[in-house]
Amino acid sequence: MMRLLLLFLALTFTIAAPGAQATQIRLKDLVEFDGVRSNDLVGYGLVVGLNGTGDGLRNSPFTEEIMVNILERLGVNVTGEQFRPKNVAAVLVTASLPPFSRAGSSIDATVSAIGDAKSLLGGTLIMTPLNAADGDIYAVAQGTIIAGGVVAEGEGATITQGVPTAGVIPSGATVEREVDFDFAGLDRIRLALRTPDFTTAARIERVINDNFGRHVATMIDAGTVQFEIAAAGMHSPAHALGRIETLTVEPERRARVVVDQASGTIVMGEDVRISRVAVSQGNLTLRVQEAPLVSQPNPFSPGETVVVPRTNVGIADEPGIGLAEVPTGTSLSEVVAGLNALGVAPRDMIDILKSIKASGALHAEFVVQ
Repeated sequence: MMRLLLLFLALTFTIAAPGAQATQIRLKDLVEFDGVRSNDLVGYGLVVGLNGTGDGLRNSPFTEEIMVNILERLGVNVTGEQFRPKNVAAVLVTASLPPFSRAGSSIDATVSAIGDAKSLLGGTLIMTPLNAADGDIYAVAQGTIIAGGVVAEGEGATITQGVPTAGVIPSGATVEREVDFDFAGLDRIRLALRTPDFTTAARIERVINDNFGRHVATMIDAGTVQFEIAAAGMHSPAHALGRIETLTVEPERRARVVVDQASGTIVMGEDVRISRVAVSQGNLTLRVQEAPLVSQPNPFSPGETVVVPRTNVGIADEPGIGLAEVPTGTSLSEVVAGLNALGVAPRDMIDILKSIKASGALHAEFVVQ
C-alpha cells in the first residue's frame, strides 16, 4: 500500500497542472447595488378549512382568540360561546417585498403553523396584513395553501413525509404600499461586493473606468466600489446600472476547503496548496461481542436456570496508509485524487485533511460543516 501511494504521488506531482482558464462573471452576479434590496414582511393569521388537522384549542388559546376577533369583525357575536373546532390553525405568514414593487403587484407568501396543528394541507388563509420592520402594512395575504407534506395515521402508527405544517401561497400576497425610496434622485451608487476582496474590487473599478473612458468609479474598501453617476454623464441611475451591470470581471477567490462530515463531501478551490508534509493513516477497530451461556438443571432436579455472561473483546489494527511524503507546492486536489485512487473512504480523507491543517501545512481556509 505504501509503495503504491508513493508511486502514485510521484507520478502525479511530476505532471504540470494545466493553466486554469479565467472565468468572467457579470457585475450583477458579484455585487449588490446600494438601495436595490428586498424587505421582509411578517403577519399573524388564521387558516381555515382543515380536515380535522387544526390546532387543539385547549393547547393553543391564541387560535381561539384570533378566531373570535375575525368572527366579530364579520358581525358574528360569539361572546361567551364555547366552540372548539378542529379545522382552524394559527399561523405566521412571511413574505419578501422585492425592490421597486408597485402597489397592486403580487408576491409569494409562506405560511407556517405555530400551534399543534398536524397539517395545513387544503387549508385557506384568511386575509392577513403583512408588516415590515417599521410596523407599517405593506401587503395583504390570502389564498389556498399548497403544502408539501403528507400525514398518514392509523390506530397504532403514524407516518409523516415532508413538512405538512408549512406551505406556500404562490402570488398570494398583494402589495398595498410602496417603499419610500427616491432611487432616481441618487447622484452616486455604492456597489457592495457579496464576497469582499481587494483584488476583485480593484478589477471592478478598472473595468467600469475603462468602459466610460474616464474616472467614474472609486474603490472605497474591499467590499465597496463607489460609482459617480454625474461624472459618468448618465441622466439617471437606472440607465447607469443598466450599462454597468452586464460588464464582466474575473473575481479573485480565496483558497478554501469545505467538508461535510455527515455526507463525506469535500469541496475545494484550485488555489489550495500544501507544504512539505508526511502522512500516515491507519484504522484501529475495537470489537465487543456478548455471547451469554445458559446453564439449565437436569430434568426433575431441584435447580434453577442460570445465565452465565461471556464477553469477547478484541482490538484490531487494520492496515491503512503508510508514511507518505508530499512535496512542497503540491495542490490539494492532486493529493485527494491520489487518495481516491487508493480507495480511501471520504471520512478518513476528511480526518487526513484536518490533520494536515492542524500541522500548518494546509494553506487555505478550512471550513467544517
